[in-house]
Amino acid sequence: MKVTSTAIPDVLVIEPKVFGDARGFFYESFNQQAFNEATGTNHQFVQDNHSRSAKGVLRGLHYQIEQPQGKLVRVVRGAVFDVAVDIRRSSPTFGQWVGIELTEDNHKQLWVPPGFAHGFVVLSETADFLYKTTDYYAPQNERCIAWNDPDIGIEWPLVQHGIASPQLSAKDLLGKSLSEA
Repeated sequence: MKVTSTAIPDVLVIEPKVFGDARGFFYESFNQQAFNEATGTNHQFVQDNHSRSAKGVLRGLHYQIEQPQGKLVRVVRGAVFDVAVDIRRSSPTFGQWVGIELTEDNHKQLWVPPGFAHGFVVLSETADFLYKTTDYYAPQNERCIAWNDPDIGIEWPLVQHGIASPQLSAKDLLGKSLSEA
């Protein structure tokens, strides 16, 4: 696998080796030993999640105040713009974000370590989004930062993909600013 740092060095783009021919393709989507060696971490994953969403659905920016989750995310159908926001107060990149397009064709994965808020918007008609987490979901600890917080300034590619306004859940509509979170 190929591992590339982003503007926030702890957030990594992971590209597996894909073997393909006229019949289709094969790739190893996850290998614990290879992941730990490539990322220099020793995280263990405890939960796998799968969401399907329609075009324009924006999920996030989610994080847990206790039991913070690291997430290894990928798309197996469609395309999303995936975002990680550094919410580690002692970090030199606190409040900064990185984003990447993940698609069924590019096979890229994003490693979002614990201490980050995470979200994505669906760019295709539908998208199947899979992710592994390093800790269990704890709804009592979940919080949400507003997707459009001007202090963070995420450049969501909505207009470029014909999305007039993102579709948010009731929970995500109540997202707070980073300064309030």
